[in-house]
Amino acid sequence: MEASELRNKTVEELNETLVELRREQHNLRWQAATGDLANTGEPGRVRKDIARVKTVLNELGRAADEQ
Repeated sequence: MEASELRNKTVEELNETLVELRREQHNLRWQAATGDLANTGEPGRVRKDIARVKTVLNELGRAADEQ
């Protein structure tokens, strides 16, 4: 997921994406704990995607405050 894709979404869509990514992160943690995790790079990808979504939300919040 790229930041440019995220910037085209609304705040509601970004919040939904954030919730989905956090659910995925939770599921990956459980898979890692039980030994069922097939791709060990997935948790890192999800963590970075969460950071991207939060960054775009923060940018949108700052832009709204400036106006």
